[in-house]
Amino acid sequence: MFRDNLCQLRKLNGLSQEELAEKVNVSRQTLSKWESGESAPDLERAAALAEVFGVTLDDLVNYESTVEGLSPPPRGKHIFGVVAVGEKGQIVLPAAARKIFDIDPGDRLLVLGDETQGLALMREDVIFERLVKPFLDEDGH
Repeated sequence: MFRDNLCQLRKLNGLSQEELAEKVNVSRQTLSKWESGESAPDLERAAALAEVFGVTLDDLVNYESTVEGLSPPPRGKHIFGVVAVGEKGQIVLPAAARKIFDIDPGDRLLVLGDETQGLALMREDVIFERLVKPFLDEDGH
């Protein structure tokens, strides 16, 4: 996983092995060995690579794409995989998404849409906290 993620992220960012090696203070040969799986970086160098690419260290090392060709997502972003839309438009959110965003059965979600960018879901309580509450007075009116 690591070597695949490293190669993919380097190419996605338009960097040569030499350019990336320079950014993390190693030789091109060392970077080449990491990409071939011949060796692996120490923790300090792995963290430097993650910083260069703007991904988490965990994703750099462990990310396994659920969709062919997707690289590890930027820090704080997630790719949970593909879900099927049911007959009546229902979807099942992946367990990892429900855990990270603390979504429980019965929670209400606001569905937002942009015809060029797609759909987004937001928790109803988050909408209240961010959009409604700032406009209420101290008594909640």
